[in-house]
Amino acid sequence: MLVLMLERVPRGMRGELSRWLIEPKANVFIGEVSAMVRDRLWDMACQESKGGSAFMVHSTNNEQGFAWRIWGAPAYIPEDFEGLMLVRRT
Repeated sequence: MLVLMLERVPRGMRGELSRWLIEPKANVFIGEVSAMVRDRLWDMACQESKGGSAFMVHSTNNEQGFAWRIWGAPAYIPEDFEGLMLVRRT
């Protein structure tokens, strides 16, 4: 499972991402893709964000069952509290 949230990015990115993921709410994308596609979508989001930000959460084999990535300065920042990932609003 993959969740990608974008803030302050060009509108054209939404169309490109909607080819691979579902957009249930503006700038929030959800889907199930391979690790290779996930990494390429992340690279595209980072390269084309034009000063915006991206926050990705994807499933993985760890205690919480997910991992995250951040690009730019999103409104919500994940923080590690003794191995437990929690989200703080900036």
